[in-house]
Amino acid sequence: MSEAADSLRLDKWLWHARFFKSRGLATALVKSGRIRVDGTPVSKPSRSISPGVVLTFPKEDEVRIVKVLGLGVRRGPAPEAQALYEDLTPAREPKINPLEHRVGGRPTKKDRRDMDILKGSR
Repeated sequence: MSEAADSLRLDKWLWHARFFKSRGLATALVKSGRIRVDGTPVSKPSRSISPGVVLTFPKEDEVRIVKVLGLGVRRGPAPEAQALYEDLTPAREPKINPLEHRVGGRPTKKDRRDMDILKGSR
């Protein structure tokens, strides 16, 4: 019984920590083999995890790296879920296009000249 309090299934923890809307989605990610526990690829949703392990997995368009701080007993509100992990994911810098002065539409003459300078045609 003490082992149940010290560890939790990987798919269940991902669901408790609110990384996925359903436990089935978490299970599908783990079965695909695209999640790593302490750097080792895992493909079994029943893999037990405990506080202190580092999980690496793709989420939307980035790779998330989280350290497990605690095990949840339920899927609670977001502040409770965020207390279960420490986010180690490096911050991404926003992609900024230096030629994008305006929101949309055709480029102006100045935009065209700037593009020519960058391309090296001038």
